[in-house]
Amino acid sequence: MSKYSAGKEVLSYCGKCKLSLAHMIVSMKDENTLGKVTCKTCNATHMYKDPATKTKKVRAKKATGRTRAKSVPVNELWTEAIGKASGKAKDYSIREIFEVNDMLDHKKFGPGIVQNIIDGKIEVLFQHEIKTLVHGVK
Repeated sequence: MSKYSAGKEVLSYCGKCKLSLAHMIVSMKDENTLGKVTCKTCNATHMYKDPATKTKKVRAKKATGRTRAKSVPVNELWTEAIGKASGKAKDYSIREIFEVNDMLDHKKFGPGIVQNIIDGKIEVLFQHEIKTLVHGVK
C-alpha cells in the first residue's frame, strides 16, 4: 500500500506562493504517483511539484560589455568619507551655502558630508542614509 493517498498532506512547490509548502493531495495519477494537490496557504490547486527537484530559473543576461557598479553599504561610504574629511562642521540651514566635501551638522540627521551639488540642492551622506537637502535660499 502507498504511503500517499487523496486527503493526506504532502510537501509540494506552490507556483503561486513561490515556496515549498504543505499541500493536500486531491488526486493520484496511479497508486504511487501524485496527481493534483491544493496549497494549504493560498488554496491554489495544481499538479504536484516535487520541492527537491524545483530550481529557480535564472534569465541569461545579455553581454553588453558594461561593468555593473557594485552597491556599497552607506555605513562603509560614511566611514571612508569621514576619514577624508577635515575642518569643522557647519550647522545646517537652508540659507547657508555648502560646497562638495563640506561637513555639516543637521538637527535631525546628525553629522553629514556634502557629496554632490545638483540643481541648487546638496546630496548629503549621513551615517545611515543619503539625503538631498536645499541650501542657499535667500
